[in-house]
Amino acid sequence: MEQIKIPDGYQSSLNLHDTQIAIKTVKDFFQQTLAQKLNLLRVSAPVFVNPSSGLNDNLNGVERPVSFDIKGQPENAEIVHSLAKWKRYALQKYGFAHGEGLYTDMIAIRRDEDLDNIHSVYVDQWDWEKIIHKEDRNLDYLKETVRTVYKCLRKTEQYMAIQYDYIDLILPKEIFFITSQELEDLFPDNTPKEREYYITKAKGAVCIMQIGDTLESGEPHDGRAPDYDDWALNADILVYYPVLDIALELSSMGIRVDKEALLRQVKQENQEQRLELYFHKRLMNDTLPLSIGGGIGQSRLCMFYLRKAHIGEIQASIWPEDMREECKEHNIYLI
Repeated sequence: MEQIKIPDGYQSSLNLHDTQIAIKTVKDFFQQTLAQKLNLLRVSAPVFVNPSSGLNDNLNGVERPVSFDIKGQPENAEIVHSLAKWKRYALQKYGFAHGEGLYTDMIAIRRDEDLDNIHSVYVDQWDWEKIIHKEDRNLDYLKETVRTVYKCLRKTEQYMAIQYDYIDLILPKEIFFITSQELEDLFPDNTPKEREYYITKAKGAVCIMQIGDTLESGEPHDGRAPDYDDWALNADILVYYPVLDIALELSSMGIRVDKEALLRQVKQENQEQRLELYFHKRLMNDTLPLSIGGGIGQSRLCMFYLRKAHIGEIQASIWPEDMREECKEHNIYLI
């Protein structure tokens, strides 16, 4: 069985029926707030794409996509890992203007996940993307957008605390910004995950920037595909989650690569062959807009606000039977 955490004396404050009501309450409020604050329009999005399009997200570069054949089609389709590149393509196709953006419900299957309290084969998130100007490609604009997203997170927690008496406010007023190199400098003898835990527990809510490039230690803080985020202009939002005593990542976002950043990063990763794919050709030909975007985990967000011990209390997925049994013994009922 994969490693899971069992909080001492855990007892969910909501039964399965009332949890479903609360999940809808969280999702309705948060996505409306996010759309309003970032000027986003909800659109429909694909669950699967053609591999030759280059639109699928490579995540850390090692995850295997789920693929299947389609009757009458010469190429297998791939279940998306995320919509990081598709959203940018859609901004242009749907005719969005500068300052406007889109969001959508993204459903993915990540079969190589190590299952635990916060990781599942089934992934659901709000994917969003917004057109920006060239002069917006800087850290100040990134931080401004992170603060806007974080305000939506805090506002939702305040709303849920009004709806449910057992929910106390734990998010700090401000989010703390730090680069991955600064974090390594603070905790040089710790792993990246340990660093995240220490800084998040100390600050409550943290934005870790510039993820993907090699640090002074010779290793990156975390893996990032080279063809969507600009590694100098990306960020993860993490909060301290006392129920499990962990740093919980709620969002990964960033200013997307321009032509120069794409060339630099694919060369660094020895993936120049990706430049022959449809999406990458469009980007190199300047026919895609400059953008900023990200993903915000829906089940994780609900888990956090409802103070659940396992993401399986929020979403319906497949879990090892011994994990289900151990969870049940400790009042954690997986859907």
